Amino acid sequence: MDTVSYVTVDVFTATRFEGNPLAVISGAGGLTDAAMQKIATEFNYSEVTFVLPPDDPQNSARVRIFTPTMEIPFAGHPNVGTAYVLGQQAEIFGKPVGDTLRFEEKAGIVEVSLKRREGRVTAAAIRAPGPLTIGDTITRETIARCITLDPGAVIATTHAPVFASVGLNFAVAELDGLDSLAAARPNLAGFHEAAGRQVTSGHDFSLFVYVRTTEDPWNIRARMFAPLDNVSEDPATGSASAALAAYLVSLAPEADMNVRITIEQGVEMGRRSLIALDVAKSGGIVTDVVISGSCVPVMRGEILLRD
Repeated sequence: MDTVSYVTVDVFTATRFEGNPLAVISGAGGLTDAAMQKIATEFNYSEVTFVLPPDDPQNSARVRIFTPTMEIPFAGHPNVGTAYVLGQQAEIFGKPVGDTLRFEEKAGIVEVSLKRREGRVTAAAIRAPGPLTIGDTITRETIARCITLDPGAVIATTHAPVFASVGLNFAVAELDGLDSLAAARPNLAGFHEAAGRQVTSGHDFSLFVYVRTTEDPWNIRARMFAPLDNVSEDPATGSASAALAAYLVSLAPEADMNVRITIEQGVEMGRRSLIALDVAKSGGIVTDVVISGSCVPVMRGEILLRD
């Protein structure tokens, strides 16, 4: 009986059964694209990663990322979790594990720094693979219909709802408070309507909504909805957090700054996650976004490929 091994970890948390679960399939070189998609659909996590030998031996691995419905070019929590899993090994494809891993992905090369405590890898940090790009604005009515709220709950004090990306495109919108954030419920018809009107890249229309939770504008609470990817709600979304953080820093009046942003996500699901983002801005342009978080192992096992 042929098998392939997997490990699951909870990402952006140090507490098991919180954060965002991820399955990492190592030794995936013998799997077809169709098999990878079926495995990802079977797990039904927001993403599953498949680790293959790198095309360039200077890199650590080639990593492919699948949602339950499609392959995507980049995502935050899959990179953090995959690096954490590989960081537990003595070597990767015959090379010793150092402090930095380089993953070949559809979005480009993703660099991951491993964070150790008492010699053990406990967390990882990744650099967003692309520059900040801002797309079309979106009406408040469209956002509200997607999450079953009154349009008045969607505010434009800092910015209008808009598409933002540092490697993967998301709709981002600010809500008027925690009560509205808690009341949000994905409306599949609204998402289908929004996807029909808007042009996205890399995946279906996904919506990241947030509120400022304290007087510190860099403390944020968020929720992520992607029902068209069969992810009604995601407990931690590093790529969306990075896009939002970069966009908010780009709007700040300071031409030069370095800021740490903390995004709390998944609270309403009972899977609290903490995503740290370090954003650099120089001459009015966001030049760097680093996403970091802790991980904790949960399960390991084997997938049966044939009887």
